[in-house]
Amino acid sequence: MPKTISYVLPVFNESAGIGEFYKELTKAVSKNKKYNFEFVFINDGSRDDSLEKLRSFHKKDKRVKIVNFSRNFGHQLALTAGIDHAKGDALIIMDTDLQDPPKVSLDLIKAWEEGFEVVYAKRRSRIDGFFKKIAIHIYYRIQTRLANIDIPLDTGDFRLIDKKVADHLRNLQEKHPYIRGLVSWLGFSQTAVEYDRQGRFAGETNYPFKKLVKLALDGVTGFSTVPLQFITRLGYFTSALSVLGIIYVLITRIFFADLTLPGWAVTMIAILFMGGIQLITLGVMGTYIGRIYSEVQNRPRYVVSNFIADEDEKA
Repeated sequence: MPKTISYVLPVFNESAGIGEFYKELTKAVSKNKKYNFEFVFINDGSRDDSLEKLRSFHKKDKRVKIVNFSRNFGHQLALTAGIDHAKGDALIIMDTDLQDPPKVSLDLIKAWEEGFEVVYAKRRSRIDGFFKKIAIHIYYRIQTRLANIDIPLDTGDFRLIDKKVADHLRNLQEKHPYIRGLVSWLGFSQTAVEYDRQGRFAGETNYPFKKLVKLALDGVTGFSTVPLQFITRLGYFTSALSVLGIIYVLITRIFFADLTLPGWAVTMIAILFMGGIQLITLGVMGTYIGRIYSEVQNRPRYVVSNFIADEDEKA
């Protein structure tokens, strides 16, 4: 029997472009006759008619499977659900906005055939606004410096993973998964395929600044304790400054008793400086404690309203 390749495809309010994506995807895989294919779409609580369009794909193409969330749980958990439901010998993870061209996935398959167990798509260029390009460029390099694992630069979630890698991912039950980081943490033989990332075919980005910041925090706090170590070093630094301040005041008091010090200004500066340091410290610690709290609650990571596969609709 030929092997099966599963596509894991998160969808959130992609009604304007999902039809074109499906057309391009089926056109791309039609060029490969060696494998069976399944397309696992995850409807992440879309508020438009994305689900209805996915149902229409399923009616005419039984390779289409639909994981329908009860509400919006977020991009990374949508990917997690897709990985959980995919049955292929290899899984290709990609977004459905056509920024990642489906034809590039065929190059990922070729690298997998050469024996690599993880093949990630590395962005040679990308079409984005100037400030977004700069912010993402800086973030990836900060993440690389902070993380205690090697997360490849300029790569997103677009990648192929072998079934054995997917099996290990399913065993990782983190409440705030960061898929590209977890794949790097697992290891296995990895290689890159370079490509040029396109602009969105239609609609607006589903990753506004707020969500990008959350993704960045998940990436840093999930794979690094450097922020906590930074707090300790900051504490040593402020303590040293305090000691220097005390020495300065004592010297001034002993040898320059007639010198009038602006006491109110010095006091306010010290209070504001130390107050800022304390708030930063509490914020960083709160982020880590919040992750611990989510893990201890042990709630399901996502809730599936129904799963549509073949002729069956499973609750």
